[in-house]
Amino acid sequence: MSEQAASLRAPTRTPAFEARLKKRYAAERRFRIAGIAAIGFSIFVLAFLLVTMALNGIGGFQRAELTVPIDFTEAGLAGDRTSLAGTAGMQSLENQGLPEVVAFFAEQSLGEEAAAELGESAWREVAEAIIADPALLQREAVFELPATSDLAGGLSGEGSPEMQALAAQLAERGQLEKNFDIGFLQRSDATDPQQAGIWGALKGSMLTMIVTLLLAFPIGVMAALYLEEYAPKNRWTDIIELSINNLAAVPSIIFGLLGLAVFLTIFPNLRSAPLIGGMTLALMTLPVIVISGRNAIKAVPPSIRDGALAIGASPIQVVFHHVLPLALPGILTGTIIGMARALGETAPLLMIGMRVFVASPPEDFTSAATVLPMQIFLWSDEIDRGFVERTSAAIIVLLLFLLVMNGLAIYLRNKFEKKW
Repeated sequence: MSEQAASLRAPTRTPAFEARLKKRYAAERRFRIAGIAAIGFSIFVLAFLLVTMALNGIGGFQRAELTVPIDFTEAGLAGDRTSLAGTAGMQSLENQGLPEVVAFFAEQSLGEEAAAELGESAWREVAEAIIADPALLQREAVFELPATSDLAGGLSGEGSPEMQALAAQLAERGQLEKNFDIGFLQRSDATDPQQAGIWGALKGSMLTMIVTLLLAFPIGVMAALYLEEYAPKNRWTDIIELSINNLAAVPSIIFGLLGLAVFLTIFPNLRSAPLIGGMTLALMTLPVIVISGRNAIKAVPPSIRDGALAIGASPIQVVFHHVLPLALPGILTGTIIGMARALGETAPLLMIGMRVFVASPPEDFTSAATVLPMQIFLWSDEIDRGFVERTSAAIIVLLLFLLVMNGLAIYLRNKFEKKW
């Protein structure tokens, strides 16, 4: 008996065991180092992307502007707040010769060669300032007006040597400089990068996402509730579940073809409208919301259902008063993923005609519109450096829009989150 006790007290960590244990600890350390390296590499790539976009996008939020003083007391223009109100004000100032007045004073202050590089729509900005404050017609005012893309390129060190020399001369005199362009966030697309803006595409994205959310979220949640709580478990529901899982992995352009074949056949006059775009993206987003919704509903403990039934709640009250509120945070997480994917899509929207030049923001859900990813795609195809900078700036706006949208969804998810 004493020999057996002695054998039990004998050391069990043999040299072979110690070697195997050492190898396991070394493998664990290697795995931890690899995980840290992967995270560090991901952070580096993300930081590199953001820094590159920020450096390239700074120029996109600026434009080259010429300083032009205009003495309206010598211009012979007339008008008051009443006569210049509405769209008639711009026409009235044009008929009175405002474009010629702006060209004359530009030539007086800048010289004939530099005045020729004033943007074609520069007088419109002067007109907008007069319409906003008709008292300008009674005094002299100094305006920062857009230069042509050629002169802007010369200021950036590109283009012909003559244009670079002219830009350097004007910049040295303080008559040409790059300023922050708030109009980039207020204007729509244009053929001149100096006049191009992002508001038309941004508004189109907003309208399209509203339609997508209003269609995909309630339908997806109701489908998830039915499949998880009410649908009988048979071969038909198995086929439906398999189809939903397959649809989540279908290439997005297929949904564009579906929108082209169905929605544009039913509504042929709404080509490139946010309504059609939102309906097409809703089809693409639905499977993601249904799958995440089912998983969130399945994660609610059965004790919640049993407790509600035990105190007299009806089956529908159990679902809508207890199960759905507890599953809502998980459902919102799936919605965030689906909407983020929809926001960055271009392929399905190409199929329904949203690759259009939109010079004015869409007025409603049925107006012709484009979206931010499509605007970025169109600008990236231009060879003018001004559009390259605008493309980077548009990407920054898209990322910020996505951040705001996701931040709002996360706030709602945390607000509705409950513990049990």
